[in-house]
Amino acid sequence: MPPSSTAQPTASPVTTALVHLGCARNLIDSELILARMAEAGCMVTGDPAEADVVVVNTCSFIGLAREESNSAIAEQLAHKRAGRIKAVAVAGCLVQRYKRQLQRKYPDVDLWAEISDYGELAKSIFKLGSGERVPAYLEALEGRGDEREGARLLATPGSYAYLRISHGCDHQCSFCAIPIMRGKHRSKRLPAVLAEAEELIGAGVRELVVVAEDSTAWGRDMDLELPDLVRAVADLDGEHQVRVMYAYPNRFPWGLTELLRDHPRVANYLDIPVQHIATPVLRAMRRHGSGDQVRRILDRLLEEVPDLTLRTTLLMGFPGETDADAAEAAAFVEEYRLGRLGAFTYSPEEGTTGFDLPGRVDPAVADERVRAVLAARDRVLGASQEALIGKPQVLLIDELHPAGSDAEPGLRAVCRPERDAPEVDLLALVDLPADVDIDVGDRIVGIPIAVDDELNLICEPDYDE
Repeated sequence: MPPSSTAQPTASPVTTALVHLGCARNLIDSELILARMAEAGCMVTGDPAEADVVVVNTCSFIGLAREESNSAIAEQLAHKRAGRIKAVAVAGCLVQRYKRQLQRKYPDVDLWAEISDYGELAKSIFKLGSGERVPAYLEALEGRGDEREGARLLATPGSYAYLRISHGCDHQCSFCAIPIMRGKHRSKRLPAVLAEAEELIGAGVRELVVVAEDSTAWGRDMDLELPDLVRAVADLDGEHQVRVMYAYPNRFPWGLTELLRDHPRVANYLDIPVQHIATPVLRAMRRHGSGDQVRRILDRLLEEVPDLTLRTTLLMGFPGETDADAAEAAAFVEEYRLGRLGAFTYSPEEGTTGFDLPGRVDPAVADERVRAVLAARDRVLGASQEALIGKPQVLLIDELHPAGSDAEPGLRAVCRPERDAPEVDLLALVDLPADVDIDVGDRIVGIPIAVDDELNLICEPDYDE
């Protein structure tokens, strides 16, 4: 690989676009890159076909994510070869993890960036689009700091935004490569988190979704706990609500339950990925505790926070998982009425302790086990959604779209109740008259009248509220 790359000079302003892949944490990185590019003088477009330089921000969490990232890189390089764009930059977790292998596979990529200084990345992109010579590879930072990460160009609707509270993870789960890519856990300082939250609230964001590799680890490296942060963010001036995602079951900060139950600005909702419930599988995964301990944690949560909506994740097909283990997982979903749930097949990850474990499950069997778990989820979810018909729901508007006909134009509001997190859970759809005075981020009351095929609520507006 040559030490530097150039693109053909252009007399017009440098136009850039970003292709995002991966999780909410990586979306924050994409938003930071977008903002730094704008600050560097780039014109940012949402359409890669209009760009001089396209940045692909990759994900490498599991095999499917790597396939999607490689496909996105190949697609943009094809556009470059066809002359539709001038240069391609690739950033993110895939680069962080595979480094030089990617350079050999894609020699036509103009700029590679690990999880790096996005200000320097943006300056390099501007120079690249202007035809100047730039370093072909930007190394990772030595550990992302505990300070503010800077302004972001939000890629979410104005109704919600993600609030990252830490970097990295100290757990050594045998299936997970996140510590390899993101490093050890490092809490962001509370003043830094509050400053970012205030900026988002000031921009009109109504829901702050707390994310991290392990949100419940926040503060342990500075003699604080997650409830201290959640309370401080919830108490800021504004009309916002706080939602907690990515909690870890063990060493749970139990002071959080008071906030989940009683604080009007903290959603009665908790995302707490348990990964499995069969004790032999949990031990092979190097998760702390047993299946019974997981149940006791969930039992206490549900006892201390009545009507708490739990969301979790199950990883099926881990090496050594038996039919009985898989059946226990499906039964667990119904036992705890887990209607908000993601289920995935195990992906062998190089560098993890699980990669060399014996007893790999046939992929077709693993897929069938995922389907069984999701079928159990949908049975729970279908019943709980049907039970809401006729009961008024407070809904946050995420999107507004034209609807109706030329004769009777209207609006369709794409909304969520408090029990549903953005992107991963369900929606509530409300048809409104075209002349209604309403906007994204407003809250309305809808009365469910039906449940659609995807188990979303179909609602009528409640004009009495």
